Amino acid sequence: METATKQDILRQAQEGNVKFIRLWFTDIVGTLKSFSITVGELEDALEGGMGFDGSSITGYQDIEESDMIALPDPSTFKVFPWSPKETPVARMFCDVMTPDGDPYVGDPRHVLRRALERASEMGFDNFYCGPELEYFYFRNSTDPEPLDYGGYFDLTTLDAATSLRRDTILALQDFGINVEYSHHEVGISQHEIDLRFDGALEMADKVMTYKTVVKEIASRHGVYATFMPKPLRDENGSGMHTHQSLFQNGRNAFFDGDDQYYLSDTAKQFIAGQLRHAREISIIFAQYVNSYKRLVLGYEAPVYIAWSRRNRSALVRVPLYHPGKEQATRAELRCPDPSSNIYLCFAALLHAGLEGIEKGYELPEPMERNLYHLSHEEREKMGITSLPSDLGEAIREAENSELLQKALGEHVFTRLLNVKREEWEDYRVQVTPYEIQKYLPVL
Repeated sequence: METATKQDILRQAQEGNVKFIRLWFTDIVGTLKSFSITVGELEDALEGGMGFDGSSITGYQDIEESDMIALPDPSTFKVFPWSPKETPVARMFCDVMTPDGDPYVGDPRHVLRRALERASEMGFDNFYCGPELEYFYFRNSTDPEPLDYGGYFDLTTLDAATSLRRDTILALQDFGINVEYSHHEVGISQHEIDLRFDGALEMADKVMTYKTVVKEIASRHGVYATFMPKPLRDENGSGMHTHQSLFQNGRNAFFDGDDQYYLSDTAKQFIAGQLRHAREISIIFAQYVNSYKRLVLGYEAPVYIAWSRRNRSALVRVPLYHPGKEQATRAELRCPDPSSNIYLCFAALLHAGLEGIEKGYELPEPMERNLYHLSHEEREKMGITSLPSDLGEAIREAENSELLQKALGEHVFTRLLNVKREEWEDYRVQVTPYEIQKYLPVL
């Protein structure tokens, strides 16, 4: 992360004639929260943070102990490219603190910082992440009417969103965010913009910015962008395939030129950790009722817990090694979706991988056959298990998870489970149009 001093920020604000600064942080489910201060308050904010009431933030404090401090991170100061030229507005991510000046245990950014500390204590300098976030464009937020009927990589008049993506990429670049690829995805009106990998905390901040930029630019074009995992029944859902690697002394700790898969023991144990703990951390990378509508057979989302090199039906894919590209050795986890709280997601993934390294988990053989084509009996014989089939099952898996408790801390673990139980109960008692159509006429 770039080191910027308080004086640097005050100078940038003055030179850019910035009038307002939005202070950003997230609640427990990853919803972006924000309040504004004037530039006159900036020096005080950088010095001691700005107070706010945490009792109305999902998963934060009870009302009797609700005073919180938002302490801006100087390295995240950026001016909104779309703010008015005469009254520019900037944003800064904040670390949430208690009035005593301690990191607040309910702050998702703090949860990720703790995970990175564990990696550092185990001798790793960096946990790099490169997520690929897919999303849909619709006419509005109430009806999933597609904008185009293009397909994967299409560049035709069908892809009505080409200019939308272009404007989005230009805005991201104005924010200092490097984009690697952008293209039409498989689903109608589905798109993807891939960010160049970065350290996990920096990348988590970038993902929050990316989602805001995508929605903001869509809104300016008079349409709606959504990161809902499965908005259309008969189309692929939106995933967030996450490429990961650990570095040690500036070198990729996942690479081993003498191994048949070009994977080090560290990499194998890391992947084994994510496979072994996938079911119990599913509530983090697939956190909504709708997330499990995406994780079904036939729509390119992984369901079965296995790894492979070529096979995209597996949970973890290790992209094939190209000579001279040792630093690019990585594991791609294909189950997360873009609605997850990115800070908690990266933290849980890192803890699961580190657990595998610490305890020396053994990586099973890769599964190069298409797992969707195997029968239930064949999968059972091979010992291949699957992710939870719904949020209720994910909650039950999470409730007994020591790893998740360690990753999130007692406060976030308890409150997140409470929020998710409420969501599941609310969903469970719904009577859907499907049930009315199927059962009412015949029962």
